[in-house]
Amino acid sequence: MKQFLLFGFLLLSGFVMMAQSGKQVKWAFTSKKIADKTYEVHMTADINGNWHMYAQEAGEGPLPTAFTFTKNPLISFDGKVKEIGKVKKVYEDAFKSDVRFYERSVNFVQIVKVKGSAKTSVTGKVEFMVCDDKQSSIIFCNEFFIERTRLF
Repeated sequence: MKQFLLFGFLLLSGFVMMAQSGKQVKWAFTSKKIADKTYEVHMTADINGNWHMYAQEAGEGPLPTAFTFTKNPLISFDGKVKEIGKVKKVYEDAFKSDVRFYERSVNFVQIVKVKGSAKTSVTGKVEFMVCDDKQSSIIFCNEFFIERTRLF
């Protein structure tokens, strides 16, 4: 019975944390045409206050930021998601290792190529972890949708 109650509490806590992600990180999703049928998809995180968000290559311990794109036969992804921002590399006692993270903001960029002439969109989710001086290990998952009228 204790395990069931603990599981229920953890599950409820996770939903509350997911609902509060806007307090720590606000996301903006945009696109920019860079060539014929080629676009940059920008996924920009504005990180509030004393919070920091771990990089895609976070190091040993923290959950790295990860993007999962919904399969779409009308587009292809060129390379991996790139990070643009001032990355900090510090030793964290909590993980007993060097970790990499961003403060204030980071822009993640994915190159997308459109197949054919049909209008389409990019959808997916981003999972990330934020910490501050008082709390750590707050994990969020946000879904995103870049409308076809704004994308292509």
